[in-house]
Amino acid sequence: MACYFLSGDKLVKIRKNVGFCKYGTTTKTPAATKTYIINRPSFYLWQLHSKANNSTLVQNESSLRIAIQKGGRLSEKTLALLENIGLEFDSYKNRILVPCRNYDVELLLIRDDDIPEYVQDGICELGFVGRNVTAENKAAVTSLRGLGFGKCRLSVAVPKNGGYKSLKDLEGCRIATSYPVLTRDHFEKQGISIDTIEISGAVEIAPTLNVADAISDIVSTGGTLKTNGLVELETILESEAELIQTNRAIAPHKKELIQKFLMRIGARQQAEKSRYIMMNAPSGAVGEICRIIPSLKSPTVLPLAENDMVAIHSVIPTHRFWEVMEDLKTAGASGIVILPIENMIV
Repeated sequence: MACYFLSGDKLVKIRKNVGFCKYGTTTKTPAATKTYIINRPSFYLWQLHSKANNSTLVQNESSLRIAIQKGGRLSEKTLALLENIGLEFDSYKNRILVPCRNYDVELLLIRDDDIPEYVQDGICELGFVGRNVTAENKAAVTSLRGLGFGKCRLSVAVPKNGGYKSLKDLEGCRIATSYPVLTRDHFEKQGISIDTIEISGAVEIAPTLNVADAISDIVSTGGTLKTNGLVELETILESEAELIQTNRAIAPHKKELIQKFLMRIGARQQAEKSRYIMMNAPSGAVGEICRIIPSLKSPTVLPLAENDMVAIHSVIPTHRFWEVMEDLKTAGASGIVILPIENMIV
């Protein structure tokens, strides 16, 4: 049986039999000499894991549990997404488990590195996490959908004036990284031998300090690499935030909740990629304007008080608006208004 304990802000998993004392006291693992502090949150998580291991259905009597990052680059946008699809939560501060007020859901706020394993083990049915984290952990989970934010890439970067032109030039070199599994796999697939140096933070400074010859790290804009005199050599993995699901058995009522949850997220994602467009046009121009508008379905055409004039309403992809605006004006459209959409079910 596995258990968990809190070490500062990190939930640590122990894959050994552990005895527990009263809340707030200490205990030792039979095969270890370290003393662990067992407090209420960690004891509760241990109980959850014990239930998941000993039942046919994963926590089928509790709310749908979703793991999200406690703090970091994905946390704010994940919480914003949940609020935008109608979920209401109490304060997140200093809490591990946060219940939803208007939906049968509770959030488990933990480190992003722990999310894939918690979902894999069935402690949480769903999790919001970066694809890079799931891939590095090699977690046995199912990716339900990409979320369109937190986009980045895991790339190999080398000193700008280091003379490295391809990965083959790094044969036998030291590569500093926070992603040793993905990095080694990538080089091994190409038959290149390297020495990986695992660093938990500030990876980009390693070549300057002569700790490593090159790095493998997460890149968003490339500004940090440029500041440290590095250039990208090759991309290992394209990543974004994704919603993952446990592969363990899930109770029927939770499956229903997940489907409703996915529908809400899909509606929000579609709305973010779309805009509501309204315009006035001569009646004779309706056919040409309908041809120009890349709408989801036939637009709405309404008569106006002015003779031979109509109002045309439609939904268009956001990225296409500026492409078609001039064509719409040429076709006779006027008073063009574009509005954001909160949610949309197609």
